[in-house]
Amino acid sequence: MKRREFIALLASSAAWSRVARAQQPAPVIGLLTAIDMADWAANGVRDGLGEAGYAEGRNLTIVTRSAEGHFDRLPALAADLVNSKVAVILASSSPVPARAAKAATSSIPIVFAYGGDPVADGLVERLNRPEGNVTGATFIGAALIAKRMELLQQIVPNAKDVALLVNPNGTLAERQAGEAREAAGKLGEHLHVIPTTNGAELDAAFVTMSQSKLDAFVVSTDPFFGFFARDRVAALSRRYKIPGIYNGGDEVAAGGLISYGPNKADTWRQAAIYVGRILKGEKPADLPVMQPAKFETVINLKTARELGLAIPPTLLGLADQVIE
Repeated sequence: MKRREFIALLASSAAWSRVARAQQPAPVIGLLTAIDMADWAANGVRDGLGEAGYAEGRNLTIVTRSAEGHFDRLPALAADLVNSKVAVILASSSPVPARAAKAATSSIPIVFAYGGDPVADGLVERLNRPEGNVTGATFIGAALIAKRMELLQQIVPNAKDVALLVNPNGTLAERQAGEAREAAGKLGEHLHVIPTTNGAELDAAFVTMSQSKLDAFVVSTDPFFGFFARDRVAALSRRYKIPGIYNGGDEVAAGGLISYGPNKADTWRQAAIYVGRILKGEKPADLPVMQPAKFETVINLKTARELGLAIPPTLLGLADQVIE
């Protein structure tokens, strides 16, 4: 074959290869959630997929299945995604969607995004090497309770009786209560652990705090407080004039006083990057569970004024974001 004919053949083969790639259907990922995702979480997913080279409607299709708060629907929704033969399942908002997906398939890769302990929740064997078909990103928050209590004491320096709002059904509940008791002892405070699992119990918790004249409260890390009851906790705090500290900036944007914790949107971004890497051929078992490396302080001055509190200038100077 002459050199000119060989070059022409190579060019033709490359062109056909490009056409073949263009004709391949876009991969489909399934988004499985307990509730509809907040805008910040959806933006995190979009940004992470973009960093991985994917965009919905261009080279990726996303099908969403939300239980809309009805957890009993999750197994059927997970089975539906498996039957649809999606390439990856992104399970969001709590460990329950990820567990439902894991029960439905051992072959389709599953990537989770939530705040909790994936090992204790039965999702992975180890954080550094998950094994199986499941990995993801988490903003584990148990080790942050002591820091939050220290920050809260700067705002309410005379606080002696402090409540910890905790969901007893969560896998982090016992760890966070233990850390909070230890921190309270060092700060000279008396800790009141108040279990709440639903809206009615949350309302009752604030009645109890008000009647007992508790000085402040700490919100533990749990999907119930971070997603389902986020607005309600902030509203009750303002109604009863009891200051509290939260896990993330979205809770402060909803009317909470102050938060200290990881950027939750970044957790969803990291999970979405893993989805992209898996679509390109990597295995979940080879992707360590991502954990937060940066923590932010967010303060809501409007809420502080409503509660009759003055934020110390030193604390304002350290804040990553101040909501006026």
